[in-house]
Amino acid sequence: MTLDDLTAMMAADENHRYEISPEGLVSILPPPGYNHAIIATRLMVWLAQGGVPAEHIAQAVGLRIPGRDGGVGGRIPDLVVWSKAQADGVWLPVADVVLVIEIVSPGSEGVDTVTKRSEYAAASIPQYWVVDQDAAQTVTMHRLEGDQYVARATMPLAWVLNTRPDEHGLG
Repeated sequence: MTLDDLTAMMAADENHRYEISPEGLVSILPPPGYNHAIIATRLMVWLAQGGVPAEHIAQAVGLRIPGRDGGVGGRIPDLVVWSKAQADGVWLPVADVVLVIEIVSPGSEGVDTVTKRSEYAAASIPQYWVVDQDAAQTVTMHRLEGDQYVARATMPLAWVLNTRPDEHGLG
């Protein structure tokens, strides 16, 4: 299956999101819930108010993820921050991505915290944040060191929102 095939599937089914790993494993995801969307919106507003240009931030946009063995996958992070504006497209390259944020939904824990973490590291994305939907909405911030992510901070979302994006290498 190719990214073009996946795009056609998504166009025919507006009730689900589809992703594909670089190895060809297809995932069918339900639309995010209300709490998930509110977390994404709060982070997006924080980034924009903190000086990250709006055209450098996107919710739920497709990224073309190169695999270690030459395959190409397509992932749809909850939020993406780029170093510069991107051309329009369904599956955008990762070359200018500085941060991806995944908000963990019930059932996506393994994919968000293990699979995507490995794929984003292999794609050399400098930062990867994971937000749990626990009571504190815990954010774990990972920074790429070599070819692996290292957790550099874990804190409640409320604390993150009281900082500035440039304190985290963004903006």
